Amino acid sequence: MLKAQARPVHLYMEANPNPNSLKFVANFMLVEEGVSFDYPSAESAENSQLARELFNFAAVVRVFVASNFVTVTKSEEVEWPEIQHIIRDHIRQYLESGQMAVTATFEKDPLFDENDSETVKKIKGILDEYIRPAVEQDGGAIVFHSFHDGIVKVHLQGSCSGCPSSTVTLKAGIQNLLTRMLPEVKEVQAEGV
Repeated sequence: MLKAQARPVHLYMEANPNPNSLKFVANFMLVEEGVSFDYPSAESAENSQLARELFNFAAVVRVFVASNFVTVTKSEEVEWPEIQHIIRDHIRQYLESGQMAVTATFEKDPLFDENDSETVKKIKGILDEYIRPAVEQDGGAIVFHSFHDGIVKVHLQGSCSGCPSSTVTLKAGIQNLLTRMLPEVKEVQAEGV
């Protein structure tokens, strides 16, 4: 677990393909590399005081924390110029106080399970190595859910959830990559969309 300490925080904002999401990038890691936390509601944010506080802003509908960034998704009724600086300042002040963005710990690697089949291990490896870095650049994550009868199911998190281009990314990008690299994969579907 990363230890928080009071420090100077530099945040910059980065747009992504989802017009309702904005990525707030910090100058240090907020959570361990490869781990992400998706909060679709204030109730789901029991291990993140930062996410709970962000949900106090009426316009915030989702918070996602990964690597060195927080992605905030707003309601469609509000425009980013109205709220982006307020949210950025809140995140910066929270992090400057030395508080942790997320207070979760893992007994074992949350991505890999020794009981996974060889195919599932390969799928997770491809998602982690090839897909995760690309979608994190856009402020989101695509997380393995299941594999059965040639169908890989994934969860869309952060800016990927509700993004107009996520279906294209899923089919044209991820499905093409997985079916090319693993003949046993026939299709990729988003779960819970």
